Amino acid sequence: MFHNKTILVTGGTGSWGHELVKQLLDKQPNEIRVFSRNESSQVAMKREFDQNDKLKFIIGDIKEKDGLIEATRDVDFVFHLAALKHVPVCEDQPLEAMKTNVIGTQNVIEASMINNVEKVVYISTDKAANPSNFYGFTKAMGERLIIHANVLKSNTKFVCVRGGNVLGTNGSVIHVFKNHIQERGKIGITDMRMTRFFLTIEDAIKLLFKATYESKGGEIFVMKMPTCKIVDLAEVLIEASDKKKVDLEVLGIRPGEKLHELLFSEYESQSTVYYDREYFVILPSITVDGLQEHYADFQPVELENYNSSENLMTREELKILLQKGGFIS
Repeated sequence: MFHNKTILVTGGTGSWGHELVKQLLDKQPNEIRVFSRNESSQVAMKREFDQNDKLKFIIGDIKEKDGLIEATRDVDFVFHLAALKHVPVCEDQPLEAMKTNVIGTQNVIEASMINNVEKVVYISTDKAANPSNFYGFTKAMGERLIIHANVLKSNTKFVCVRGGNVLGTNGSVIHVFKNHIQERGKIGITDMRMTRFFLTIEDAIKLLFKATYESKGGEIFVMKMPTCKIVDLAEVLIEASDKKKVDLEVLGIRPGEKLHELLFSEYESQSTVYYDREYFVILPSITVDGLQEHYADFQPVELENYNSSENLMTREELKILLQKGGFIS
């Protein structure tokens, strides 16, 4: 699918973008355009990939549509990763979150349509399901814009992929916990009952490719992901460290935080089908030509919702996952 194709990755210097570019290079594309506003990250990434001539680095901001129109010229596929992602940042600066995550997404849609891009893949989050914080609201709005773009007069197909927390990404709780173990001898837990979805970055990108290959346009692909208690994650990291005594401190839930995350809500379950052992697919409430017919024979889900409090990993399973990701030895 990607052989000799030109691909644009917005937010391409982030953790998702970095791994996506790495795996895309193995698929022999013509060119990968790495679009981001972080100059120093682009320079570091260019050096890390040894000045690979298939990579083109573009300084830009998705809030500026003219720059996106130029960046998507002659592009076949767009992976839209750029976003403000930290819950507290979006709570403190909601206008900036809306400009980037909502207006920026609409700019990506319009630039892609103008340049007749084949497919746009939008990377969403579990926080978009029944959102409780401003970050979640903006990503849910981004999803709606992406899905709606499939009914506009365009040959471009638009699809969403919704996932949970990816281990080790920028600002990941793993890095925070490991730092606090070494520097403070103490880890802060917001609530001892809190659970989250987790997946390694390598597996997340492989699943992302699968959705890219097989989507028709208009769906939200939902990754099936392992879940764990945050306190178990903390204790496995403590056990793997060289520290003899590390305390756990209960801090209380921050504004906008949930005890458990959802990958699809009770409302969304009414239009969700089992796709295969790795994915659910949420079908849109609007009519997208041919989509309902394509999924007519897929089995509807029997779940009220899909939340992180169920099917929790044991500590041993969590330890294996962390070892696989290279976070503990």
